[in-house]
Amino acid sequence: MTRGRVLRGLGRSGLVLACLAVGAWGALALWFQFPGGTVARGVVILPWCIAGVWALRACFACRRRWRSLAVFAAALALLLGWWATIQPRQDRQWADDVAQPLHARIEGGRLLLDNVRDFHWRGEDDYDVHWERREYDLAQVRSVDLILSYWMGPAIAHTLVSFGFADGRQVVFSLEIRKERGESFSALGGFFRRFEAVLVAADERDIVQVRTSVRGEDVYLYRLHGLDQDGMRALLRDYVAQAQALERAPAFYNTLTSNCTTVVYELMRRIVPTLPLDYRLLLSGYLAEYADDVGGLVPGVPFATLRERGRITQRAREAGDVADFSRRIRQGVPGIAEEHVP
Repeated sequence: MTRGRVLRGLGRSGLVLACLAVGAWGALALWFQFPGGTVARGVVILPWCIAGVWALRACFACRRRWRSLAVFAAALALLLGWWATIQPRQDRQWADDVAQPLHARIEGGRLLLDNVRDFHWRGEDDYDVHWERREYDLAQVRSVDLILSYWMGPAIAHTLVSFGFADGRQVVFSLEIRKERGESFSALGGFFRRFEAVLVAADERDIVQVRTSVRGEDVYLYRLHGLDQDGMRALLRDYVAQAQALERAPAFYNTLTSNCTTVVYELMRRIVPTLPLDYRLLLSGYLAEYADDVGGLVPGVPFATLRERGRITQRAREAGDVADFSRRIRQGVPGIAEEHVP
């Protein structure tokens, strides 16, 4: 086989893969974003798929190849033009638990948060709505905990970060999809501008219990190690900046590039610039193992022990709505001395 034939074969293979990737992306983009019902989406997707099939056939043709590819390219240009018109919004009919945007600011040494969520949950559709204003003394921040809530197997977890203060209070930050009423999460839809992003600040009892006791998720808590108070305050300021940015300009949640885990990584990297990239930032269920490998968890304790003793699912279910919820779920968690438990 001559070198020219090899190069032509590689070029044809690359063109086929590109057509397949573009065709699949376009079909999914139309499915998740084109207005109307299933029939309307099908009517639009059909000609797109036909153009894609013609383009694939052209990859193997010797004559008139570029004519079919040009038709597909023109269809792609139209699709991208329509795609560019899809912009995030702040005026939809939001679900109750993400209805109020977080207003966050720092005045002097005080952290001021409006619309901190403090729901009391009895079921997925049975809860007491309560949003409140809270103030925290930044000089009193004492701890940062990583919380992972597993909802779809061992590789996928939702990431939350909880800050503890000397007065015993906890506040949890969570980047989530801003669901509309009646809407549910789709990891695939998260690649296609299906959801806006919202930063939720919540009472720990609320945001942990809705996962353990209502949604049936498995939740783990780890004490982060190596952050001094300046680092903790810097991380809090970054969350404030994130909330303010979303207030100024809404943004889409992206399953790959802008989700609950990647945002935590970007915030932490501002404090520790040498943090390495790792596949476990995408497979968020392994984020705690990554944090342990880079020295972010309690030193000298095997990760298996950290995971076993950090599993708070049952403790959270048993604690219910007690006032010392945060203390109870931390009992036995490595790195948290009992006398210092909030």
